[in-house]
Amino acid sequence: MSVSVVILAAGQGKRMHSDLPKILHRLADKPLLEHVVNTASSLQTADAPIVIFGHEGGQVQHALAHLNVHWVPQTELLGTGHAVLQALPLIDKNSRVLILYGDVPLISTATLKNLMDTTPKDAIGILTAEVPNPHGFGRIIRDNQNTISSIIEEKDASAEQRLLKEINSGIYLIPAQLLKKWLPLLQNNNAQKEYYLTDIIANAAKENISIHSLQPLMHEEILGVNDRVQLATLERIYQKQQAEKLMRNGVTLYDPSRIDVRGELMIEQDTTVDINVIFSGHCKIGHHCTIGPNVTLHNVIIGNYVEIKANSVLDGAEISDHCVIGPFARIRPGTELATNTHVGNFVEIKNSIIGQGSKINHLSYIGDSDIGKHVNIGAGTITCNYDGVNKHRTVIGDYAFIGSDTQLVAPVSIGTGATIGAGSTITRNAPADQLTICRSQQRSIENWQRPKKKEI
Repeated sequence: MSVSVVILAAGQGKRMHSDLPKILHRLADKPLLEHVVNTASSLQTADAPIVIFGHEGGQVQHALAHLNVHWVPQTELLGTGHAVLQALPLIDKNSRVLILYGDVPLISTATLKNLMDTTPKDAIGILTAEVPNPHGFGRIIRDNQNTISSIIEEKDASAEQRLLKEINSGIYLIPAQLLKKWLPLLQNNNAQKEYYLTDIIANAAKENISIHSLQPLMHEEILGVNDRVQLATLERIYQKQQAEKLMRNGVTLYDPSRIDVRGELMIEQDTTVDINVIFSGHCKIGHHCTIGPNVTLHNVIIGNYVEIKANSVLDGAEISDHCVIGPFARIRPGTELATNTHVGNFVEIKNSIIGQGSKINHLSYIGDSDIGKHVNIGAGTITCNYDGVNKHRTVIGDYAFIGSDTQLVAPVSIGTGATIGAGSTITRNAPADQLTICRSQQRSIENWQRPKKKEI
């Protein structure tokens, strides 16, 4: 029997005190609703998830236009039962319906698959949980045979019922035929004057429909977001889960409570991560790397045995094996560092290819450049790549030596083995294997020999 997924996401979220719809607030830098849609999609059901949207619907659809979902409006916010009713025309009567919530982002694929696998085809499946503090949740009511007989919302519960610890997650797996039968008959005789989806449980009990309950793998999975305090709580739960996953896979974290994963992250074993490191976008990091404190990594591919020192920022770059970067380095999109490259403190590199064994160790800006292997870039060197309208490239050949405080005005080429004297402003191509100096007037010196290191 096929399964249709319905995600309820129409609420306003008044307690967020925000112009942004609640489901667009971000957990791990991703909208709450997107977390739920991604989990639903991982179940590989026959059809795309159905999202019931309402408050600021245009804003929600625009922000999440990239998601593969069926958007269904709930023009009047009359409760959960009324919301699911809007989806029924899209649902095959012979399927089962899995009901999720756009503000419950931590629900896991494993728990949902367990619910789907263990619930009989003609039964109703419910996720419940025993929690120490059930405040704010509907309570599960069981009869003398310990069978679920109904669900009571907290606002409608008696003082005795509020003492119950088993809560309703709101996540159900229900045969579509039963929904099509019961939802049009719901009444709004309650404190909220809403049509509660939970009322169908009493109908099921009256008609002797089997009700199967299941506990999630972790009760944190069913926690929802109603305000920013709860959002912050779920953020830390999520980050704790990511940290534990990394450590179980052989990564050392100096302090698991001070790491943030805000995207897709893969780190190989024996890599060490210091405190306050942020990973975002898609990051892939090799083995035996060392990542220092306060580092930010976004959309990067990092090889093996790479050291990234404190306070460095890498974005959209590809770093090969045995590179050393930082501290306080900024590596911007389009940058590729070959093996054994050294990039030091307060160096910024953008859209450049740096060859094997080359070094840019201090206070330099390298933009739109192709730098060969074993090149040394002196402190304070700048590639002047922008003429006010267009960007131009700088090309530096293998084994070149660029003296400190040099400006390379692109487009310009520095030949293989060339040496540029400190303090020069280079506006024309510099020939290979010569010393080029431009302090007052640029000139090239033939038959010049570079000094050799003295033996001690």
